[in-house]
Amino acid sequence: MKFEDENVVDEALVRLRKVQGQLAGIIRMIEEGRECREVMQQLTAASKALDRVGFKLLASQLEFCLRDEAAARESGYTLEEFERMFMKLA
Repeated sequence: MKFEDENVVDEALVRLRKVQGQLAGIIRMIEEGRECREVMQQLTAASKALDRVGFKLLASQLEFCLRDEAAARESGYTLEEFERMFMKLA
């Protein structure tokens, strides 16, 4: 099933591009020999940003399927599968 809410998708793509920039910065930090504390702080921020994108996308899809019973049936996703996907992010 594709993502239904274009606004959520657009927002996710913007956030993912920011994370991509963060990761490039982290790579540079490591290559430059920056302090472990600084690198870990940036890694934590990037990781949390990725988690937020994942939760937002998944929550949006779940909401769509719960609002539209026909879409839920057609999607092939069960509530248990949504729960497993949420737990993978946790």
